[in-house]
Amino acid sequence: MSQTVTAHWLQDYTFVGKTDSHKSVLMDAPIVKDDEQCAPSPMEMVLFGLTGCAGIDVKLILGKSKKEISKLEVQATAKRRDEFPRIFTDIHLHFIVSGENIDEKSIARAVKLSAEKYCSVSAMLDKTVNITHDFEIV
Repeated sequence: MSQTVTAHWLQDYTFVGKTDSHKSVLMDAPIVKDDEQCAPSPMEMVLFGLTGCAGIDVKLILGKSKKEISKLEVQATAKRRDEFPRIFTDIHLHFIVSGENIDEKSIARAVKLSAEKYCSVSAMLDKTVNITHDFEIV
C-alpha cells in the first residue's frame, strides 16, 4: 500500500501538509519572531501521530472487550537530545480512561497490545526511542 503526502510552503516556516486523500494539516517551526507559531512543529506532529495511533488501538481493543469508555486521553511527554539531529530519546505515554465496567486488567492489556503489537507509529519509533506507558482510571 502506497501513500503520498506533500508539504507546501506558505510563509516564514509555516507549511501545510496535504494527503493524497485531500486532508490537510498545518506545521510550523519555533524559529520565527518571538517564538510565534501558528501550528505544531513537525516533531510535535510525530507525538500527535503516536498518541493518536495508541489511542485508537486502546479504544478498539476495549470496544472488542465490551468495555464502554466515556473518556480516553493519551498524553505524551518527550525528551529530545541536545545535539543535531534533535531526535526523541524518551517518550512516556500516559492514558487516562473513564467508563462503565472499566478495570485495571483490561486497560493494562489494551495498552500492552497497542505498544507491543498494533501501533505502527510506536513500532517505528521503538527502534530508536525508549517508549514507556502507564495509565489511570478516573
